[in-house]
Amino acid sequence: MPIRVLDEKTIARIAAGEVIERPASVVKELVENALDAGATQITVEVRDGGVAFIRVIDNAGGIASAEAELAFQRHATSKLTRIDDLERLTTLGFRGEALPSIAAVADVEMVTAADGSAGGALLALKDGVIITRTSQARSRGTTITVKSLFRSVPARLKFLKSTATENSHIAAVVTRYALAFPEVKFVLLSEGRTVLQTTGTGRLLDVVIAVYGAEIAQKMVAITAAAAGWQAGAPADISVTGMVSSPVLSRAGRDALHFFVNRRAIDSRLLTYAVEEAYTGLLMQGRHPLAVINITLPPALVDVNVHPAKSEVKFRDERVVFAVVQKAVRGTLVTLAPIPRIEEVGRSYTGTRPSPPIGRATWSSAPAPTNDSVASVPEAVQSPLSVSLPALRVLGQVAGNYIVAEGPDGVYVIDQHAAHERILYEKVKREKESAHIEVQGLLEAATLEVTPAQDMALRECCRELQTFGFTLEPFGERSYLVRTVPAVLSRGDWSTALREMLDCPSQAQAERDDSICKTIACHGAVRAGKTLSDEEMRALVRQLEQTENPFTCPHGRPTLIHLSKRQMEREFGRV
Repeated sequence: MPIRVLDEKTIARIAAGEVIERPASVVKELVENALDAGATQITVEVRDGGVAFIRVIDNAGGIASAEAELAFQRHATSKLTRIDDLERLTTLGFRGEALPSIAAVADVEMVTAADGSAGGALLALKDGVIITRTSQARSRGTTITVKSLFRSVPARLKFLKSTATENSHIAAVVTRYALAFPEVKFVLLSEGRTVLQTTGTGRLLDVVIAVYGAEIAQKMVAITAAAAGWQAGAPADISVTGMVSSPVLSRAGRDALHFFVNRRAIDSRLLTYAVEEAYTGLLMQGRHPLAVINITLPPALVDVNVHPAKSEVKFRDERVVFAVVQKAVRGTLVTLAPIPRIEEVGRSYTGTRPSPPIGRATWSSAPAPTNDSVASVPEAVQSPLSVSLPALRVLGQVAGNYIVAEGPDGVYVIDQHAAHERILYEKVKREKESAHIEVQGLLEAATLEVTPAQDMALRECCRELQTFGFTLEPFGERSYLVRTVPAVLSRGDWSTALREMLDCPSQAQAERDDSICKTIACHGAVRAGKTLSDEEMRALVRQLEQTENPFTCPHGRPTLIHLSKRQMEREFGRV
């Protein structure tokens, strides 16, 4: 085919595809424009997941009537004039692509009034072309209404998720910028319902309360450089502020890790690793903290022009930024409580003998435990469904975590939490398959407060949760009354279990059901450190013997390790 120059309409559609991925992208660009213009109040209203209707209202400086049309031309911007300005950039936007990209894939109406102007201007665009231009009175600020998003690009519509999922993405965008700009009052209206409203007081704690609720906010702590003492040796021009969760508060996913660079919301593996490194030894494996981290540094030390959606940045010196963030978070956590000194953490077996030497024990080829031990996992683990667990006689409990039992060929050490988790997992699965979930009514209905994103997820999966035994009723904004829970969770942490289910990304039906079963089992299982009576230990072992796969928990960790009679004889020099 011959080389040809694309027409302007095609160019605009292609460019819009890079900037506007979904309705949340529209909200992000419009909110950023409002913040750059100095807004102190921003209202976002969406319907039908943002596909049918998005409106963003701000009280910023507005656009002069003479420049209103220019705002919809590609690469027209007031935020920089030459390439050198990128090294001094302090605004969130800078490419001049947002408004023309949105107008290329939706119907757009803008009403704007600048400071000191006699009146405002109204522009209406269809397929990127201005079809109406007139005067319209309004107070200082800008209102942009976007309708029929992707009507002209039906292929993009096919890739969008459910209304609840798209609303959840929008809520996540507004939440991030509310956390980055606590001095701005944000209101998010979704499907005619207020799902987020911040005060605009300038206090990050107030926003955390609005987003996560007072109960979680009480377990968050501000990053205080002076108290933590992390500043020693840190570059003077790089600072870290924000809040992090106490180690008693954690999540199953990383959705509550929020990072901002000069208040620009970004995704960063580097910063995620820096924060989680700071929690080493303080959180269980597979658990993640909550954090709101804002890094302030000279614009010349960070490149913000490396991603079409501006969601990633590149630091001039990543090692320095990593160290500053890690030390700031770790130093703040140190002020909460003394951190025990651990000379050596148990290590996974690597083919060498454990240290210090403890005999000539060998390890099987089955999945290895993560703690030093002379025991091995039984070979049956390699094919758990073909070999059942032998009858065991309980001898006692060790360290409040492990049940010691005698079998036909030696001693078995059972992880009580992992074993109980396996038992409950198979129990919940059986009950779900037979549609006879055992439920437990609460003596008094409990209130569950959720984040905007969790609220969207709950509205989508409420009926599914009912099939697992949860009875929830709306009770105000982002609050629900919980009246019944699965009987398995009656003595467990059902509220944390519910939050984890709502934080899980969208999955296929079978995967989601299995994930819910695992979460219920994990939070309903007896905890490590709980002293069990002889009767309780015997009952747990008997139930484990009857499971389909007694050798691993639902997450794949071994439930028991085995020290054979022959191994003991070797260790005592009898063979």
